[in-house]
Amino acid sequence: MKDIVAIPLRRPPSGQLVHARRNGRFSLKVTAHPRFGLPYGQDLLIPIWVATLAVKQNTRAIHFESAAQILEFFRLPKDGPHYRRMVEGFQRVFAATIFFGTEQQPDKTPVMDFSRFHFFDRMHLWFNNRDEAPVPAHETFENEIVLSEAFYREIDEHRIPVEREAIAALAHAPGVLDSYMWLVWKSWTVKSRPASVPLLAPNGLSEQLGSAEYLQPRLFRF
Repeated sequence: MKDIVAIPLRRPPSGQLVHARRNGRFSLKVTAHPRFGLPYGQDLLIPIWVATLAVKQNTRAIHFESAAQILEFFRLPKDGPHYRRMVEGFQRVFAATIFFGTEQQPDKTPVMDFSRFHFFDRMHLWFNNRDEAPVPAHETFENEIVLSEAFYREIDEHRIPVEREAIAALAHAPGVLDSYMWLVWKSWTVKSRPASVPLLAPNGLSEQLGSAEYLQPRLFRF
C-alpha cells in the first residue's frame, strides 16, 4: 500500500473509528465498524496467516479446522485470553475498510485518485465459547474465509518471503514486527537497486509505520 503500514500499533482510544496516515502525497485511512473497533497491534498476524493459507491452498476461499490454529502457527499460548484476543482480531480485520490514494494539484487543478480495499469478502468461523481455547482433537468444523479479490491478487502477484519463526518471535512486539515486515518488503522490492530511506524526513520511515506521531523526533529514532 505505497509504503504505509495499515493498522495502528496500540489499541486506539475508545470510540476512535478512523486511523489516518500520510506519506507525501499518498494518504491512507482505516475505518472501523462501531461494534468491533479498529484493528491494531497483534491483529497484523491475521492477514499474514490467512495469506499463508491462501498460497498453500492456492485459492482465495481458505478452509481450516479451528481459529486456535493461528495460535499454534505463531507459537502463541493456547489459553483463553489469547484465543479471545484472536477472535476479536478476526472481527476487527473483517469489518475494517481501507481507503488509500493520492491528491495532487498540478496547474491548480485538483486531481484525486482513491481506492477502497478490504481483506475478506466473507468469514464463517466456529468459535469455542469456553475459556479453554483448544478444540477437542476429535471435533472438526468447517471454517472458511473468502479473501477479497484485491487482497488475493496482491498475494498472488507479490509473494514476499517472510520467516515464520521471525514473526512468531516478534508476535508480542507489534512495533518490531511492523519494522520487520516493512524491511522484508522493502528489501524484496528494491532488489539490486540502491535505496535510501530517511528516518524522519517527508516520505521517511516515521510516516510509513503504524506508530503514533512522536512529539520529539529523537524518541522515534530511539
